[in-house]
Amino acid sequence: MPDPTRTPLRSRLRRICREAAPTLAALVILLAARSSLADQYIVPSGSMEATLQVGDHILVDKRAYGWRLPFTDLELLDGDRPRAGEVVIFDSPVDGTRLVKRVVATAGDVVAVRGGRLWRNGAWVDEPYADLRSGGGPDLARRMVPPGQILVMGDHRGNSNDGRMFGYVPADTVYGRVMGVFWRADGPAWAEVEPE
Repeated sequence: MPDPTRTPLRSRLRRICREAAPTLAALVILLAARSSLADQYIVPSGSMEATLQVGDHILVDKRAYGWRLPFTDLELLDGDRPRAGEVVIFDSPVDGTRLVKRVVATAGDVVAVRGGRLWRNGAWVDEPYADLRSGGGPDLARRMVPPGQILVMGDHRGNSNDGRMFGYVPADTVYGRVMGVFWRADGPAWAEVEPE
């Protein structure tokens, strides 16, 4: 004969499980989408001023450079490679800190930086987004970007720890392309981040 005191507990547990299951499923789907499709980040420093401000909330397209298996770095479908002018999210090759910078050169490009100005493939690049008010930061001697690598720099050239200091970033480790700012210090806003 079943114990009458245990039956209500079991039925309550079943009811809780039935009610929680859809919420848990929705949470897993949301986290998987954030891991593989799109995500948001908060800009941590002034290295990308005036394009991005400290504290800006940015929307990142994680499908831009290939589809990854949720919660992993395993690429399921190959995508485009980062292109010069795109603003991207990646982990620092030095300490793994999540960074946001602009791609200034890709594999095969010959580049140099003088006074914060970028020279690429035989010509000075017009960079209306580059901020040189506090100087241009360190120069970079002429070099060719190796296969599979990209060179990144902050738009605020004199206030950016970037590829001039830490070197190249493997193109296949870039998480995604910044699409725009959706929240600034003064509230909701949409400011698209345009490539060069």
